[in-house]
Amino acid sequence: MNGYKIVGTLLVTNEKLKKNDGATKADTSCYRSLIGSLLYLIATRPDIMYVVSLLSRFMQSLNQIHFGTTKRILRYLQGTKEYGIWYQTMGNSKLLGYIDSDWARSIDNMKSTSSYAFSLGSRTISWTLKKQATVAQSTAKTKYTTTAKTTSQAIW
Repeated sequence: MNGYKIVGTLLVTNEKLKKNDGATKADTSCYRSLIGSLLYLIATRPDIMYVVSLLSRFMQSLNQIHFGTTKRILRYLQGTKEYGIWYQTMGNSKLLGYIDSDWARSIDNMKSTSSYAFSLGSRTISWTLKKQATVAQSTAKTKYTTTAKTTSQAIW
């Protein structure tokens, strides 16, 4: 990836990836290996979690557009090598939770995405991103499902 232009964002604005978009097929073994490495990297780089999760959905229907988006992640990582998780001792820390949901983001099956993160002081200690199991009929249902799962995690 030497000589490639560094990018500041993980996805092209308003780009929606889908399984069958008519693009040329790509090398499956290389893609799977790359996605596996990126999934491992999420442990210290939660900023790439959404895009890697999104791209992992296309393991069986891979094409050049998906592979190009994966290469874009590498270009982003090249420009943000100094990013990571750093914990230091702090007094008087508060537990804070953040949630987000994306209604019907998946073009292929119209399922929504839920995500949450918990921080203790200024340190992120828990996070997740997951496609919801059922199709939500409204943004309110999506937000309710996300809030319920986040509350369950907070109580645990």
